[in-house]
Amino acid sequence: MTRGGSAAWDDGWWTHARRCPSPNFGPRPEGTAIDLALIHSISLPPGEYGGDGIERLFTNRLDWDAHPYYQRIRGLQVSSHFVIRRDGELLQFVSCDQRAWHAGRSSWQGRDECNDYSIGIELEGLEGETFDDAQYATLARLLRKLRRRYPLRAVAGHEHVAPGRKIDPGPGFDWARLRALLRWSASRFPAP
Repeated sequence: MTRGGSAAWDDGWWTHARRCPSPNFGPRPEGTAIDLALIHSISLPPGEYGGDGIERLFTNRLDWDAHPYYQRIRGLQVSSHFVIRRDGELLQFVSCDQRAWHAGRSSWQGRDECNDYSIGIELEGLEGETFDDAQYATLARLLRKLRRRYPLRAVAGHEHVAPGRKIDPGPGFDWARLRALLRWSASRFPAP
């Protein structure tokens, strides 16, 4: 039995996700409560879905010459804990017990450095576009499991923790739908 009383977890790795270990992570500050789930959106190249660009970026294997857009992000070393593909497939890149590099300069409810205390979840998609039914289903299932294991108090978007710098997941993300799927108090989500 692993921490949290669930055999579905293995040292912060959820056994129901495809494991794709990223080298882009570090330790969380000692004694930090993991209490925020942070929703992002990404597609590589932008607007193209189903390829391996995201996986290659998060594992430092992206061919910078494979697409003109990649020159703009050349050398970027980032990660997220999870990625949810358009078809609902769930990939995990960093143990939830570790600090992934997804939020950058950020602050939530007066606390800076969101990477220290959050779990990053990327949805394959573009800011402003809608997300697929399978993604919402996987996201809701994942958030329920995370809340059972970690003391999650809130779910927010990258746009909420880095306003003016980031706009994802954007207006195409249906926060009301996520709240309805989870049946969690509105106080756990950003104000509409």
